[in-house]
Amino acid sequence: MVKDMSKIVVAYDGSELSKKALERAIYLAKRDEKLELNVITAIPRLIPAVYNYGVTAVTEHEAKLKNAKEIMLEVEETLNVIPNKTETYILDGNPAQAIEEFAENNNVDLIVMGSRGLGGIKELFLGSVSHHVVQKAKCEVFIVK
Repeated sequence: MVKDMSKIVVAYDGSELSKKALERAIYLAKRDEKLELNVITAIPRLIPAVYNYGVTAVTEHEAKLKNAKEIMLEVEETLNVIPNKTETYILDGNPAQAIEEFAENNNVDLIVMGSRGLGGIKELFLGSVSHHVVQKAKCEVFIVK
């Protein structure tokens, strides 16, 4: 599985299943030091019309961004155990589309993600996200249960 790959991306939201997905991706990366491992999370775009004229939306978006930064700091510490090239990204937009577009725009060979994401940032990765990615991604998708 790892032989023909050069880049893996993990969709991460801090949930238990995304942690398992990260562990699985690290396991794969350890088998080939040339493999690049990227970890991404996505913050849904700000839609002020849904809230009280934008004030609540901005505050909520800032809180989600702060939480995402904290989660990615933890991920970076975890990634320090492998010699591979690693990067973390916080993306803006619909999580399913953000994962799909990141994979396509960055020549990703494999997306690793949990079947559901109900932890840390609850709104980010739901079952519908993994379903969308499996259906739309142009690369292989590894779903962790």
